[in-house]
Amino acid sequence: MERFWTRHYPPGTPTDIDLDEFASLKQLFETSCERFADRVAFYHMDHAMTYRELERLSGSFAAWLQQHGFKRGDRLAIMLPNLLQYPVVMFGAQRAGVIVVNTNPLYTARELKHQLCDSGASGIVVLENFAATLQQVLPDTGVKHVIVTAVGDLLGFPKRPLVNFAVRRLKKMVPAWQLPAALSLRAVLAEGATLTLRAETLTHDDIAFLQYTGGTTGVAKGAMLTHGNLVANLLQARAWFGQIELTERVYVCALPLYHIFSLLANCLLFCSLGGTGVLITNPRDLPAFVKELRKRPPNFFMGVNTLFNGLMNTPGFESIDFKPLRITLGGGMAVQRAVADRWQQLTGCLITQAYGLTETSPAVCVNPLVGVAFNGSVGLPITATDVSIRDDAGQDVGINVLGEICVRGPQVMRGYWHNPEETAHVMLPDGWLRTGDLGRMDELGYVYIEDRKKDMINVSGFKVFPNEVEDVAALHPGVLEVAAVAEILEQRGESVALFVVKKNADLTAEVLIEHCRKHLTAYKLPRNVYFRDELPKTNVGKILRRALRDQLKH
Repeated sequence: MERFWTRHYPPGTPTDIDLDEFASLKQLFETSCERFADRVAFYHMDHAMTYRELERLSGSFAAWLQQHGFKRGDRLAIMLPNLLQYPVVMFGAQRAGVIVVNTNPLYTARELKHQLCDSGASGIVVLENFAATLQQVLPDTGVKHVIVTAVGDLLGFPKRPLVNFAVRRLKKMVPAWQLPAALSLRAVLAEGATLTLRAETLTHDDIAFLQYTGGTTGVAKGAMLTHGNLVANLLQARAWFGQIELTERVYVCALPLYHIFSLLANCLLFCSLGGTGVLITNPRDLPAFVKELRKRPPNFFMGVNTLFNGLMNTPGFESIDFKPLRITLGGGMAVQRAVADRWQQLTGCLITQAYGLTETSPAVCVNPLVGVAFNGSVGLPITATDVSIRDDAGQDVGINVLGEICVRGPQVMRGYWHNPEETAHVMLPDGWLRTGDLGRMDELGYVYIEDRKKDMINVSGFKVFPNEVEDVAALHPGVLEVAAVAEILEQRGESVALFVVKKNADLTAEVLIEHCRKHLTAYKLPRNVYFRDELPKTNVGKILRRALRDQLKH
């Protein structure tokens, strides 16, 4: 198909990439560590880790894996928040040819058991704060090697672990656990430092990650992301971000690195650029987050709508010097116009919306970084990517017609791990992936997301998209957070319900509905408004509409 949208790329943006630049993530990582050896790769709790140290520690971990029976293609689960341990262990596994199974530390025992069993993981690295959950399920899995780490373990390693106020506070949050055969990560790294790392030759066809997705809509499935997929998406992102020269490359890493959005856009992309990541372990502690931003103002900030909104409503944010900030990237969920406008007002930096999903490693579309105001779209298909809007029969519907967004490109996953039925459900002939997202493409090639198929509300035969209702409700100054879902009312069928966290205690349901009436046609108006102290969210801060729908059933 013709990629007509490339005619509207910013000047100098490549329309293709050289996939042969890196044979694997392993090669990319090792090349960067040699090139940027003395640069700081990560800051955490004021401790700096250089690329030289990261190369040494990840090599020790890789050598330990090889010595203890991990073969190329074996699976290692990593159950860590944003700590220095994550890049050490993740890159170490890649260097050993071991597939990483990224695991949400907040998983329940049921969710953890499913992922460990489904992936066939033979080992796991887990923060001690979550070891009690692992203890509940370990006997029912095939995991043979358990490695436990504490928050401060790598703060100055190999010296004694650093213990400061933040570390002590997190240590107090550790539930009691017993895993008699578990090893400490510090001991593993010490032993690995005495071993020889055997070089593995990896190719684009080797699987790098099993990235689980779909857990909020059913049984989680492991997307098989190859070294080729991740290398391609990294090169695509690098081609796009070449629009702005970042003389300093400091980025805030608040979204968890085990999530594909942060893994690619923060860790892998900036590793290739010799960037410095400021690791935020608990982004929900907004006052501490604001202090960190004041200490190290970033050049690049990636987040989601709820994170931007939460920060802007935290005292002290407005006094941060954001002059170094060049790029703010919003993804994971729709960025509301009210949030985008206020962010630009407070920071002087536009929020650039992007779009992607786990199955595409993840980037699909990004708005130009210069010369385009916030437009509500998720941007143009990025370099070397095809996007088509299709009907249920898989046929392209044309320009400005609503349909399912379908994607084709080198970043599209191989399929779901040991799940040919689900793979066949989303993969069309000729490599097209059905995303499950409803949207349209305009005559310039900009893609607009209307909503997820499953979240659409059907009011008397009329389609109502939650994003639109939420965007209108968020314009009210008394609204902090909002989500719109379908509520089934007797004799009426589906109607729109709003769940709201107040910014202003005086806000009432009647006032908010009247506000919406000024901007929405009658069938889109919320029938009921439910106020909550907080809304359920995923690990990256995306509001869980399904959990809210479930509340209405009880």
